[in-house]
Amino acid sequence: MNSLPEGKYVDIFDGNRTHYHEAGSGFPVIFIHGSGPGASGWSNFRHNMTALAAAGYRALVPDLLGYGYSTMTPEPTFTYDDLVRGIQDFAEKLGLKEYALVGNSMGGAVAINLALQHSERVKKLILMAPGGLEDKQVYMEMKGIRTMIKALYAPEGITRDSLRKVLSWQLYDASLVTDALIEERFQIAQKQSPRMFEKVQVPNQTERLAELQMPVLGFWGVNDQFCPVSGATIVAKNCKNVKMTLIGECGHWVMVEHADYFNRACSEFLKSA
Repeated sequence: MNSLPEGKYVDIFDGNRTHYHEAGSGFPVIFIHGSGPGASGWSNFRHNMTALAAAGYRALVPDLLGYGYSTMTPEPTFTYDDLVRGIQDFAEKLGLKEYALVGNSMGGAVAINLALQHSERVKKLILMAPGGLEDKQVYMEMKGIRTMIKALYAPEGITRDSLRKVLSWQLYDASLVTDALIEERFQIAQKQSPRMFEKVQVPNQTERLAELQMPVLGFWGVNDQFCPVSGATIVAKNCKNVKMTLIGECGHWVMVEHADYFNRACSEFLKSA
């Protein structure tokens, strides 16, 4: 039985469906999760959506296509552009005219792309170690990425033990990888084809960062083993209106390891002029 709690659904393009969780009311904030086996919006942002809702925002946490309870195909179908279009369509189907985006890892790359395409709608952008800032080979050299690839293509397929090794690289404090988290993501990972991660090719978007017009808030853990911390400097140098925070003793999941700080900083940023 899948331990991921079930939320709501909305129909998007080509007969696909987006599953999402929602809390609060007010200005909409869309959280976009990262990649990896068994990932979902809930597993990435369960520590944050209720805090933002309590601060007066409508927190929306969708599962990207191919993840969670959103449309998932036996053979890889969805491209990076499909993931971007999925979030765009999600927002349109909910009638959102303006909103803020919060993106982690691959979700950060999706958020950047969407913000570039729809600057009139994306009023603020929050990024946590976003992807799409380096060429592919740089990411392939990261310890976390190498561990994930090994787990995905092992002859026995993904297992709970191999998934634990992958998630342990996500965090500076591996004790935060609970049995409940492993089980939740394992149930999703079993339904995912390893080739889906090949299908989604995230481009290097560094040269376009200067085009972002909205305020940007960034976070990066200095112990990140998935997206090199040099990306923090790339974002800080190339975005026009940006504040970037480096956090010590922190891995790839700032919003999990430093949830209270992250939630407070996001709330203050969203409320600022």
